[in-house]
Amino acid sequence: MSKIGPKNSKQEIFVRKLVYSLGYRFRLHKKDLPGKPDLVFSKYKKVIFVNGCFWHGHSNCKRAKLPTTNRKFWKNKICKNVKKDKTNYHDLKKLGWKYLVIWQCNINSKNITSLENKILKFLK
Repeated sequence: MSKIGPKNSKQEIFVRKLVYSLGYRFRLHKKDLPGKPDLVFSKYKKVIFVNGCFWHGHSNCKRAKLPTTNRKFWKNKICKNVKKDKTNYHDLKKLGWKYLVIWQCNINSKNITSLENKILKFLK
């Protein structure tokens, strides 16, 4: 798990390519915004987060299952991540930004049309 980085995951790159193919241009990981969003659309004051189900505690998702060893540590770590995410979303709203969270489990080539529609609806 230590080899998993916070940026440029396969899912994030998939979403970037999809958004770019839809004709939208964006900035990556803008440091002056809460949570350093994955895709930033300054023109629209909108951001997209591409969240891993495990690391961000996606409820009712099989990918968010905690490891059997050292459960207390992992539960505490994931809870902190969820709290931090909520704080970041709240802070973004206070600054006048809108956000969209795309979960890892929703990113695959089978449901690309629904993902496109979700992104297009958000960015319009």
